[in-house]
Amino acid sequence: MFNVKTFGMEIKPMKTMKELSELDASVNAFISAKEVKRVISVSDSLTTSDKGETIGIVRVVCYET
Repeated sequence: MFNVKTFGMEIKPMKTMKELSELDASVNAFISAKEVKRVISVSDSLTTSDKGETIGIVRVVCYET
């Protein structure tokens, strides 16, 4: 059976690399804790403010346990 998990992270100017590393660590911890057998897909989507600035990222992971 396929499962889907969504992760979100606020992105602040000049701290993006740190926040992306934290998001990666969160996803990796989830994969380890849930004993994921296979990752089917990973998709990132950015969220923006009304001024068009990137303010967040949503990562969706489809996996099989």
